[in-house]
Amino acid sequence: MSDILPLATHEFAIGGLDAALEFLKRTRSELRSLNFVRVAKDWVQVLDVNGDSFQITGLGYEHPEIVAVLRFVNTNFKPESIHQAFSGPYKEFRTGRRHPWAEDRVM
Repeated sequence: MSDILPLATHEFAIGGLDAALEFLKRTRSELRSLNFVRVAKDWVQVLDVNGDSFQITGLGYEHPEIVAVLRFVNTNFKPESIHQAFSGPYKEFRTGRRHPWAEDRVM
């Protein structure tokens, strides 16, 4: 577990991606500007600039649903390598990814 105590925690269940995203949407207003996301084998922690955080337990970098959660909080990461094993306690990513204008349009 991380050394920072989260303000709120959500227990992830298999197939519960919608509930996890709803938890992040509801709790997002209680944090300041998002700064980091920490992802371990069995938890995800979203931290703001003040060090306050929310945590989802039962979901980690090995789960396929992690890509949707990280995209939901605008995390800078490589989807093709997020699931690879890691020797440290957690992976840490910056948030604040920006999309270029008209990125989703076919030219």
